[in-house]
Amino acid sequence: MALDKLREKIEHLDRQIVSLINERYRYVQEVGKWKKDNALSIYVPEREKALLKKLSEFNEGPMTEDILRAIYREIMSGALKLEMPLKVTFLGPEGTFTHQAALAKFGHSVEYHPTASIAGVFKDIETGRADYGCVPIENSTEGAVNYTLDTLMMSTVGICAELNLRIHHNLMSRHARNEITRIYSHPQTFGQCRQYLQENFPGIEQVEAGSNTRAAALAAAEEGAAAIAPAIAAEMFQMNFIAENIEDFSNNTTRFMIVGNQSTIATGDDKTSICFAIKDKVGALYDCIKPFKDEEITMTMIESRPIKSSNWEYCFFIDLLGHRNDEKLLRASELLEKKCSFFKILGSYPRSF
Repeated sequence: MALDKLREKIEHLDRQIVSLINERYRYVQEVGKWKKDNALSIYVPEREKALLKKLSEFNEGPMTEDILRAIYREIMSGALKLEMPLKVTFLGPEGTFTHQAALAKFGHSVEYHPTASIAGVFKDIETGRADYGCVPIENSTEGAVNYTLDTLMMSTVGICAELNLRIHHNLMSRHARNEITRIYSHPQTFGQCRQYLQENFPGIEQVEAGSNTRAAALAAAEEGAAAIAPAIAAEMFQMNFIAENIEDFSNNTTRFMIVGNQSTIATGDDKTSICFAIKDKVGALYDCIKPFKDEEITMTMIESRPIKSSNWEYCFFIDLLGHRNDEKLLRASELLEKKCSFFKILGSYPRSF
């Protein structure tokens, strides 16, 4: 078939696609009105997961799964805007991995507000300045983000969704490789690129910054400086790549949490995050987690944090497979709570793809 004929067919299909999306959005507006009249949440993570799963079953190719999800991420983002404009706060500034994670979860049609700290993200939600927030909680190389755990323990805000984002780090500068005398980056990023830096830039000064985007801004303004930052930062600050994908482990992934003031309904494939405090005594932790073993509930993460107000007492954070309303998890949680000086369910949410 001639090229112009192929393009005519594509244009004809494009008109149909636009028409069908608008028809979908008209129904979306009716859904939004119904939710508003019945005081229901606009963003429903469990519905999002069910829809993406069903769409995957419909997909016969050649469209790949990642393309399908990217397209529908933006279609659903537009739907959120039409139902009721959402405000999403994230650990900023713009261009950080947390910003990328927020975009991957909510798309480009919602309203975003960068915040200077993890505590600020939670405060924005607690005060009503934002509907949802995005914060990092765990990295596959460097482990838990302790400040997020500490803030979750104290906040009234809970977890309603999670997202795993593959992380790639890039060394960038306005100068040549042999001119670099100082490298800026976030402490977690230095940890994730430790081996690369030891092998390629031994003895070069490493300066910590509050975020990788801030690191790029500092390096762009300084002679002989470089930064480790996301690829988008090179464009933002007009720097050149010295090396790409310099993380020590190719599967380097960060887990992000979406936090807000809502509970989710069980999907059949969920996680529940809890935290609890115990006194430091022989067998205390074993006694606390035994109910989950007895109920055959899988733990996917366990972290401990010292309780700052009391010496030698610790708060443990655990992720479990299952929903807080599952009978097994309910029974185990009730037994655990009786053994603790402090117990809190941080949220149940659909398990990330």
